[in-house]
Amino acid sequence: MQIDFFKYEGTGNDFVIIDNRHLEFQKNNKLLIQNICDRKTGVGADGLILLENHQDANFNMIYYNSDGSESGFCGNGSRCITHLANLLGIIEDNAIFNAVDGIHESRIVNGMISVRMNDVLKSEIYRYKDNWNTTFIDSGSPHLIRLCENIDSIKLVKEARSIKSKYSEYSEGLNINFCEINKSKIKLRTYERGVEDETLSCGTGAVATAIFLKDSSLINHDKIEILMKGGTINVELKRDETSYSNIWLSGEVNMVFKGGYNKFEL
Repeated sequence: MQIDFFKYEGTGNDFVIIDNRHLEFQKNNKLLIQNICDRKTGVGADGLILLENHQDANFNMIYYNSDGSESGFCGNGSRCITHLANLLGIIEDNAIFNAVDGIHESRIVNGMISVRMNDVLKSEIYRYKDNWNTTFIDSGSPHLIRLCENIDSIKLVKEARSIKSKYSEYSEGLNINFCEINKSKIKLRTYERGVEDETLSCGTGAVATAIFLKDSSLINHDKIEILMKGGTINVELKRDETSYSNIWLSGEVNMVFKGGYNKFEL
């Protein structure tokens, strides 16, 4: 049986999205997900997303890493699935949807797609005492953020894997982020768990980094523009005594192509 799919990208973070409202996709077939996401023999993607019905929301979002593992919340993926829900006539300009970490809102305004992230408690932000201001923040997925210089020259995959090995307490995996502030411009590179490589952008990484910068008093504004290899992501947030709230992640989304997957030698 052919699996129909849509190929999306949000600032370079790419996904295969499948309309699974009839529940025909083999969710427990980890090898199938790996093969679809394979960049040489499959469609190629950082992750695979299923769009399903939900009794209380416009739709349900299920996200898998390219290694087949079901993951935490995906910021860029949620923006892409919002675009598809609009294309399929499920929503108009606003959505309420369910994901692994609960209910989210999303909206489409002038071609830009935004998603509201869950609040982050200040008490759950952990700082390590080192030379890089290393900080752990869970923004829907677990992120470690480091402040650095000359970000473009970092051998990111090698460095990130070395860092991950030193933080074995995070048994469910860890995303590693390198952030640079240069003349008020914020640049970010992210190594994503489940992909085990650098991605061109990471939505939850951008949110975690924005909170990190705000919490470290490195910036004082509520609207933060972050430049990643795949483009610019915007984060808007509010800070109070106990938490970061009203967090919105925004950026461009493109439906690249659609097709059918037919390779089933499993």
